[in-house]
Amino acid sequence: MLALFVIAVLFCATLIRSALGFGEALVAVPLLAFVLPVKVAAPVAVLVSITVAALVLAQDWRHVRARSALRLVLWTIPGIPLGLLLLRVGAEPLVKGTLGTIVAGFAAWSLWRRGAGTLTDDRLAWMFGLLAGVLGGAYGMNGPPLAMYGGLRRWPPEQFRATLQGYFLPASVAGMAGYWAAGLWTPTVNRYYLVSLPTSLLAIALGRTINRRIDARRFFLYVNGGLILAGAGLVLQAMLGK
Repeated sequence: MLALFVIAVLFCATLIRSALGFGEALVAVPLLAFVLPVKVAAPVAVLVSITVAALVLAQDWRHVRARSALRLVLWTIPGIPLGLLLLRVGAEPLVKGTLGTIVAGFAAWSLWRRGAGTLTDDRLAWMFGLLAGVLGGAYGMNGPPLAMYGGLRRWPPEQFRATLQGYFLPASVAGMAGYWAAGLWTPTVNRYYLVSLPTSLLAIALGRTINRRIDARRFFLYVNGGLILAGAGLVLQAMLGK
């Protein structure tokens, strides 16, 4: 039963990630943590993340905005230690509540004022990459700032999905290297990853099909809906003191 639960969670998380380009952090680790230690759940989720990103890039590398992905990755690097510092010295409920309000508020504003905010170049990529690093370093949630940036750039669904994987692949590899250095890449992690791999591969294929069939207007409706859920989740954790 435990293995089936892990497989089901990773299938759902991978399907969301493959279809939208982000969002698995809302599903994978929080749900897996109910049945697995976080030190097992997090590395398993990162291994699946590497698999998704690598396969998406292998299929759709032509859609990647390479310059945008590179800038986001480079600015994420200094954001990670800032996130770790924030986690250590900041009032966690206040920080989570503030970040969650910003993310959800941005998404709600984007839905209300469709087309009002648009970025035509990468000059502000540093800000979103840095915020992704802060959220990733503190809470393992790099995705929301990247989705905000892709939405402002008005990338079409295929480009949005592929470019975010161009960011997630090096970021996830670096994260897995950190787990290995800390002794958290264990045989147990490998076992759960391998057991879930066949259904994860199916989810990647289904997600690609879904992504191809979503028109741009509905796609960004779903993206902003995911951002609202992410922000609400942070606010809820802040209220519960978690």
